[in-house]
Amino acid sequence: MELKGKVAVVTGASRGVGKGIAVELGTAGATVYVVARSAGPLAETAAAVTEAGGVGIAVAADVLDDGQTAALFDRIADEQGTVDIVVNSAFCSPDLAGWLTRPFWELPIGSWDQVLGLGTRAAYVAAVHAVPMMSDSGLIVAVSSPGEQVPNVSYSVGKAATDRLVAELATQLKLRGVAVFSLWPGLVRTEFLLAAARTTSDGHQVLDFPDGRVLDVNLAETPRFIGRAVVGLATDPARLERTGSVETTAALAERYGFTDIDGNRPPTSYEVG
Repeated sequence: MELKGKVAVVTGASRGVGKGIAVELGTAGATVYVVARSAGPLAETAAAVTEAGGVGIAVAADVLDDGQTAALFDRIADEQGTVDIVVNSAFCSPDLAGWLTRPFWELPIGSWDQVLGLGTRAAYVAAVHAVPMMSDSGLIVAVSSPGEQVPNVSYSVGKAATDRLVAELATQLKLRGVAVFSLWPGLVRTEFLLAAARTTSDGHQVLDFPDGRVLDVNLAETPRFIGRAVVGLATDPARLERTGSVETTAALAERYGFTDIDGNRPPTSYEVG
């Protein structure tokens, strides 16, 4: 319960990565404000946080709406007086799998807003409201990916922008004692990924990539593994020395000695023959 007494905010917490992070913060004892647009699934996440040992508080808010983001942090200020951890994991690109190999001029303009609006701008606005009331040993994490290597204009620019945002925030916040990281998970066993997978003749659930890779879904990280990476950063007294960096879940598992919920550490490559 190393985070007992700490206050955290996790966006995109109704399912997937955000839910896994919120539950692991709860396991460590934190009070966690779980945020997403849909109130129903959020209630389940908040209950899971509380059951894990923390305090889960559901807040239905659209982080693309600046007013709702401001109201979220005003509420936290009124109820808690401070915030210690902010995790920006909100992301929505339901058509991404079909967009990856298409040229940008064939995609809807909204693809840009899905990635850079929710994935990058919303993280910036959250930091604007969180930092003034953040503790002097605070932590901000943006869930990102090595997406700048993907041949898709919106996605690659968005992920590169998120990583650059982290670096710039870290430069300005280091003197305040606030550490900022960009977190790259591996392949994650989310509802979205499972829906996109196919089953091979020998029973493997796999994901086919445009470049020919075939990735075994059963070897993927669970959302809780990413949550354990966030807890590792939140409880690391030396994290400020690395502020502004990109961290992978695999590297953090090695550094902090945690495993996934099955007791194993997911491999860094999920290719199957």
